[in-house]
Amino acid sequence: MKTFKRILLGLLAVLAILILFLPLSIFADSLFGASRLDALVNTTVPGLNGGPDVRAYVARPEGEGPFPTVIMIHEFFGLRESIIGKADLLAKEGYIVVAPDTFRGSTTSWIPRAIYLVSNTKPEDVNADLDSIYAWLETQSDVDANRIAIAGFCYGGRTSLVYSLHNNKLAATVVFYGSPETDPEVLKNLPGPLLGIFGDADQSIPVEEVQAFDDALTEADITHTVSIYADQPHAFVEDVAGIQAGGAQGKAWTEMLEFLDENLKNAPSSRNGKSISYAAEFDWYYYAMLAYEHAFGSASHQHH
Repeated sequence: MKTFKRILLGLLAVLAILILFLPLSIFADSLFGASRLDALVNTTVPGLNGGPDVRAYVARPEGEGPFPTVIMIHEFFGLRESIIGKADLLAKEGYIVVAPDTFRGSTTSWIPRAIYLVSNTKPEDVNADLDSIYAWLETQSDVDANRIAIAGFCYGGRTSLVYSLHNNKLAATVVFYGSPETDPEVLKNLPGPLLGIFGDADQSIPVEEVQAFDDALTEADITHTVSIYADQPHAFVEDVAGIQAGGAQGKAWTEMLEFLDENLKNAPSSRNGKSISYAAEFDWYYYAMLAYEHAFGSASHQHH
């Protein structure tokens, strides 16, 4: 009996330490990482309609333009070097790339804080900030305002899809392993073609859900390609080094370039989407699985 009590007390002590540690660790990461974003951004975009300014990294190609433009949305850790590298790499292909901070001043490598940031970031605030980015792009002389697309990774993939259902001016959408929408009545309001890239080893987005996404896009009569990469985990397109090394990362990146070349750079400027009020509920199960994937599962390979 005494042994059982000791074990129980020990477990309770461990639980109490974890309960105290996690909030303190999130606070500490916030405190000591307050200036992380400063080294990553190079532009401040004025907030639209009195909204807050939006900080972003902007990569521009050589030449005078006007250039087709891609808004690139970061993963659930926030804006980090891996996204900056991808923005620079895409800019070399003749695109202006804007990578905004959608967490309003925060970025992290600590999974508990990433979960906190995602769960405390309102989709309507993200859409409002992206509206500011879009409105600013329309005023830039080197931007082809009729050819602006959005692409995102992980949390950013989902964000890209949601914003495309909010802004019917967008020319195209790229979703890298973001939680999909499977209602064709919603998807029929997408303003342009869509590319979806997923890995079949991603436990946060089952293959069956990806296939349902593909089927719903077909039913909604949206021009699209949904590719499922064999044996690839969540967040498998890691960084520039991985892309340049080839393999699945390089192939997925090339697929995006071909999609953008056809549907943004050389596409007509007409749009077919309608402005709708789309407010998806926060998917707790998806983000719980996403946290698991980054901590212990298929995306635990990510360290940057």
